[in-house]
Amino acid sequence: MKKAVEQEWALTIAPDTVRHFILKARAVSAAVNEDYDSGHEHEVELDDQARDTHAHDGLAEEESEDLTAIELRELIGDLNVDEAAELVALAWLGRGDYEAGEWETAVTEAKARGNKRTAQYLMGMPMLSDWLEEGLEALGA
Repeated sequence: MKKAVEQEWALTIAPDTVRHFILKARAVSAAVNEDYDSGHEHEVELDDQARDTHAHDGLAEEESEDLTAIELRELIGDLNVDEAAELVALAWLGRGDYEAGEWETAVTEAKARGNKRTAQYLMGMPMLSDWLEEGLEALGA
C-alpha cells in the first residue's frame, strides 16, 4: 500500500462518487467470461476421469452485468472535465504511475489526454477498481 500524505488539495470528484464507481467496476469485472455465449458447447471436467460436454443456455446475470457496464460507462461519461481528469489521475496514482505528491501533475496530464474516450480508457484497465481504491487511499480520501 502507498503511504497517505497530508491532503493539500481539494478533489473536484467526491470520494463517495469514486467509491460508487469502484463498486460498479468490481461488478463489471466479476461478469461471466464472454466465451460463455448462449448456445455454445463447453467441456466440463467433473473429476480426473469423467468429462461432460453441454450446451450453455446463457446466464440471466449476463444481461444485468452488461447493464452494469453500460451504467458505469454512462456515469463516467457524465463527469465534467475536471472530475474525469481526477478519476483518471486516481487510477494512475493507484497503479503507481504517480505518487501522491505528484497529484497536480497527474491531473494536468489526464486533462491533456482529453475527455472523449475516458470511459473506454478506464474500463479497459484490468484492475480499475483496485487502482481507484488505492488512489483514494494514497490521497487519504
